Amino acid sequence: MASRSTRLRRTPHKQQPEPQARAKWTASLTKILADVMVDQVHKGNRQKSSFSKKGWKYICEDFYKQAGLKWDKDQLKNRFAVLRKQYVITKSLLDESNFRWDEATGAILGTEEAWNKHIMEHPDAETVRSTGCPIYKQLCTIFLEEGTNGKHNGAAEHEKGTPDSTSYQPPLNTIKAEERSESEEMAKMDGEQDRFQSATSSKDGVRKRGRMGVDNAIANAVLEMAAASKLRAVAIKQCSERFSIADCVRTLDQMEGVDERVNFGALDLFNNRTARETFLSLKADKRLTWLQGKCSILCDP
Repeated sequence: MASRSTRLRRTPHKQQPEPQARAKWTASLTKILADVMVDQVHKGNRQKSSFSKKGWKYICEDFYKQAGLKWDKDQLKNRFAVLRKQYVITKSLLDESNFRWDEATGAILGTEEAWNKHIMEHPDAETVRSTGCPIYKQLCTIFLEEGTNGKHNGAAEHEKGTPDSTSYQPPLNTIKAEERSESEEMAKMDGEQDRFQSATSSKDGVRKRGRMGVDNAIANAVLEMAAASKLRAVAIKQCSERFSIADCVRTLDQMEGVDERVNFGALDLFNNRTARETFLSLKADKRLTWLQGKCSILCDP
């Protein structure tokens, strides 16, 4: 009897399961998760700003099969939020004409001057300056045009938002402006040549002055084109920097009382320039109320 009582007293001292270890993410594990999420997007398991319950179930199972790590849904959702912010930062960079994405290496290419100026205004971009964004193509599928279940043209999006690493095509209006400038300068040169040919061709001094006039016209044309190109670059940069996604994200991070649902919904809204302008134009004490109203509309079934 005493022995039985001893066994009963010992029963509650079963070894408790150890708490789940903190997830330590590497580049390869992040890529596995991104690929698994892309697969669920194509299978139609994304719902607005996140995945459905069934989608998260399959994501956890497939990640375990491929990575061998049985991390729970909360750990994967935390990484999902990090990837969303990485996508927003990278997309805001590539929206500027000074940066482009190299698909082969995942690097974001830009001049030292462009990087320094951008990071001074948007410190969050420092993270992608050294590491790049090798999974940007997957992030476009996961976060871009949410609600289409990945049925957008990924290749077209890559060509549109992230120029090919071997060639960069300037905007159409820039090309047309340069063509007009070149045509005007060519006409000016032709006029100089006509006037030169009408002079006495037998005099070497006249011919020399004519050649100098053409050379001066070419030099002036180059200077004018350089000045016009610089003005266009400044105008494009000013337009892209106003009400940028990065500014909205930084302001959102500084706000208090923003829950996860509103945070995710706000990041979706920031893809719309009108929404970004409205958000940044509102007084600080009005922004949270406005976001909650917008997110409640987005999240209604």
